[in-house]
Amino acid sequence: MTDWFRENLYPSVAQNLARRTLLYEGDTDFQHVEIFENAAMGRVMALDGIVQTTEKDEFIYHEMMAHVPLFAHGNVRRVLIIGGGDGGVLREVLRHPVDQVTMVDIDGQVIELSKEFLPSLSAGAFDDPRAEIVVGDGVQFVADCDERFDVAIIDSTDPVGPGEGLFTKSFYRRCAAILEDQGIVVTQNGVPYFQAEELVRTSQRFDGVFAHFGFYVVAVPTYYGGFMTLGWGSNARDLSQRLTPSEVARIEQAGFKTRYYNAAIHEGAFALPQYIRDLAAEARHDNS
Repeated sequence: MTDWFRENLYPSVAQNLARRTLLYEGDTDFQHVEIFENAAMGRVMALDGIVQTTEKDEFIYHEMMAHVPLFAHGNVRRVLIIGGGDGGVLREVLRHPVDQVTMVDIDGQVIELSKEFLPSLSAGAFDDPRAEIVVGDGVQFVADCDERFDVAIIDSTDPVGPGEGLFTKSFYRRCAAILEDQGIVVTQNGVPYFQAEELVRTSQRFDGVFAHFGFYVVAVPTYYGGFMTLGWGSNARDLSQRLTPSEVARIEQAGFKTRYYNAAIHEGAFALPQYIRDLAAEARHDNS
């Protein structure tokens, strides 16, 4: 008889993944962790009953979280990652010629479990001398921070439990305050077909904090429901503008190979389906 993992993210629809082997199950100080093997997706990590990442499709999400803001900026020296305990975003950021990456995750046990059971996600990134790993509350870190960053990537869980404080206007204000003048912030914003309120709230909370803000899309098979949205904000640049020839060349001549991201995907990700455009427009209208 097949042992099924049933995700509990939505009340009326669910995705099931067959557990071939349960590798780990237990509680950290913050959340319940399950790591198991699935024939199609490889090793899977779920937190509080919600799939966070899989070996087979993680590259899609992590490449888009990292490369879109870093290539859009063009001269990134220092990066802040909030969350991202599996190490996937850290791995992709460190492929760029950055000087330092500070990663802050509230759950050190998730970091250690990821190193043990999902080592391909970080691929040695935790040992890179440019990486500073801080186990702590990302909201508090940003509130107390006196450093400045070129890019801040908020690789959070959904806005419940440990991730809830990473979706507030006060948090986004502090993120804006610790960015350099040309800085960019990127956030995880869920699947708007089922989680429309996340996109609406982020749009409302970015408004008045960033001069330019919006969303781009990525299709990750694990995140059920169609396109996932990633939010972006900047006080210096509009990321949704077409790439210049020099920006395209910068991407194409980066010196490393990607599996999902490229210049055409970068540009196309900002072409939003109409229902997502309507949600963002509705949020701005309600906020006016």
